Amino acid sequence: MPIYAYRCSSCGHAKDVLQKISDPVLTTCPSCGAETFAKQVTAAGFQLKGSGWYVTDFRGGSGGASAKPADGAPASESKPATATSDAGAPSGGCGASCGCA
Repeated sequence: MPIYAYRCSSCGHAKDVLQKISDPVLTTCPSCGAETFAKQVTAAGFQLKGSGWYVTDFRGGSGGASAKPADGAPASESKPATATSDAGAPSGGCGASCGCA
């Protein structure tokens, strides 16, 4: 979602607002209540959400599952062993099955 900068021409109050593109433009200043709150022209600001990007995303071909490591060893032999805690969950990282441990 884009982050828009607004500024009141009456009192000078400025605020950054996270809005959808389809949301209506704000006109009432939250500080003084005047109808002079206007969107400013600024550099683009945005917020990233989601699980993120991975090294294998958009790399072409079949992805990282069949890719061989740089040393030429098969992919199945190059996976490092992960330590586990007493509960059986991976130690370190986020504890999920994402392989960051």
